[in-house]
Amino acid sequence: MNRGVPGAVHRTFVALGANLGDREGALQGACDALAALPQTRLVGVSSLYRTAPVDAAGPDFLNAVAELSTGLGAQELLAELHAIERRHGRVRSSRNAPRTLDLDLLLHGDAITCTPELALPHPRLHLRAFVLVPLAELAPDLAVPGRGSVASLLPGVTGQPIALVGAPLVPRLGARD
Repeated sequence: MNRGVPGAVHRTFVALGANLGDREGALQGACDALAALPQTRLVGVSSLYRTAPVDAAGPDFLNAVAELSTGLGAQELLAELHAIERRHGRVRSSRNAPRTLDLDLLLHGDAITCTPELALPHPRLHLRAFVLVPLAELAPDLAVPGRGSVASLLPGVTGQPIALVGAPLVPRLGARD
């Protein structure tokens, strides 16, 4: 199990999703908040995509993926992601319930870990078009530990409708979420 190197900078990917309220506004606010995290630089954000909920009912999601370069450890970053979700009204009522904002830590450097709080790489990232398509936009050759490259995983998610609906988000300078 790799717990990361203290003081190291990690290439990290975070999935962004929302299917309640002002979905695009929530994703923009999340983008702004990610750009403002300590020891972190927002490297890029994919285009916006619309997808139906997986294994759940509810409105369609808007999804994107953000790439970060961060000195934060995986657990510390996860706590920051949960705090951003709470500020956007996220309530964890039940698994796969509709949500105002969902931030999933997909990859944190080459970390491989499985604890009750955090599994890296994200255990379902290779099964979801709403993750792989925007991730491929940012890093098609990225190796997912134990799975292969993002590009090699894309054929496994055919049949999952996904529609490009917007340009990549850009953080607003000085914005607060």
